[in-house]
Amino acid sequence: MRIDSNQDAQAAANSERVSNPAPASANSASASAAANALGSSAVGEDQAELSGFHLEVQGLMAQLSGLPETAPQKVSALREAVVSGSYRPNPEAVAGALFSNMVVKLAA
Repeated sequence: MRIDSNQDAQAAANSERVSNPAPASANSASASAAANALGSSAVGEDQAELSGFHLEVQGLMAQLSGLPETAPQKVSALREAVVSGSYRPNPEAVAGALFSNMVVKLAA
């Protein structure tokens, strides 16, 4: 169900048209002017407006193509080391990598 707040204004405009009919040429001119005001040049013409989302997806795809390939063997070996508890990263190397990554992101 749709409630139209302009219903009273439309009813008054319709009653005015009935009581004060315009010539046929004026009606067609006003109809085409109204269609042009709404952005439609032809009756029944479909229009679509695309968002900028596709540009964002294309940008992300370009970034993804620039990333290095991951070797599944390395990933599975690292996963096994983490699960088994034998993976012992150097805390200083991890802190240094985190810090340099933060500096790069802040500079950008």
